[in-house]
Amino acid sequence: MRIVRDYHFVAPENRGACVAIGNFDGVHLGHQSVIDLARAAATEIGAPLGVLTFEPHPREFFAPDAPAFRLTSAAARAHRLQKLGVETLYELNFNTALAALSPRDFAEKVIKGLGLRHVVVGGDFHFGKGRAGSVADLQAFGAEMGFGVTVAPLLRGEAGNVSSTAIREALTEGRPRDAAAMLGHWHRIEGTVVTGDQRGRDLGFPTANMWIRGLQQPKFGVYAVLVDVLDGPHKGQYKGAASLGMRPMFNGQEPNLETYFFDFHGDLYGATLSVALIDYLRPELRFDGLDALIAQMDRDCDEARAILDAL
Repeated sequence: MRIVRDYHFVAPENRGACVAIGNFDGVHLGHQSVIDLARAAATEIGAPLGVLTFEPHPREFFAPDAPAFRLTSAAARAHRLQKLGVETLYELNFNTALAALSPRDFAEKVIKGLGLRHVVVGGDFHFGKGRAGSVADLQAFGAEMGFGVTVAPLLRGEAGNVSSTAIREALTEGRPRDAAAMLGHWHRIEGTVVTGDQRGRDLGFPTANMWIRGLQQPKFGVYAVLVDVLDGPHKGQYKGAASLGMRPMFNGQEPNLETYFFDFHGDLYGATLSVALIDYLRPELRFDGLDALIAQMDRDCDEARAILDAL
């Protein structure tokens, strides 16, 4: 998958695509339905399939000090889009200049500037400065400027509209399976393994530690997890149990994700992991001594193994 970040200078091979436009945080089933419509249109007109999105997320740009809300980092989003067959990712730098474009300028300078032949957007899509442009405006610009426009209907699940907001709520409440039902895949936290304080090793449960900075924080506690090691000598898929939170037994200062791999021996420092949250087992607890903590960790691992073996 090719990644394009500038709409001013576009190589010929990156022009002429049919794209889905949006932020695609989480790449949930609603997003996938938009991408599927773009795929159908791309096939019909013989164009490459693309996605047009923004980095940072516009919400981060306008409110940089607000609490973290993202379901996926830029890298995790790109990995998910690649799995869906996206050939070109237009991940445009969302900056002051882009934010200031009027709806007409966005259509002319971005959509036409990238040489896009067809765009697909959700029914609630807005664009341009102050979100002033509507889907009706986009259709009018398309007719004038020579690009096609498809408006995708909002996708509804059993509990209502599928949305990133509803997924965040499910994760905050410790309901990863409900989140997965809306995502169409397990919710994953992706990052690099960093050096921890190695207390897990001393307890007999060595863990791979990852920061969750910049991401929506799921409910703190212990989870059954599936883990993909994306690079390095131990690349592959594993089962495990993970603790997400502040480590109350050890006075943690910043939330992180500590993952224990079942039946694994090896060094994972510097590797990139994708940790899928399968089931929430229990909240964070403070124990009366390390023996009680170790006994509970044994029970956690037994419960996680049973859940994962039943998948």
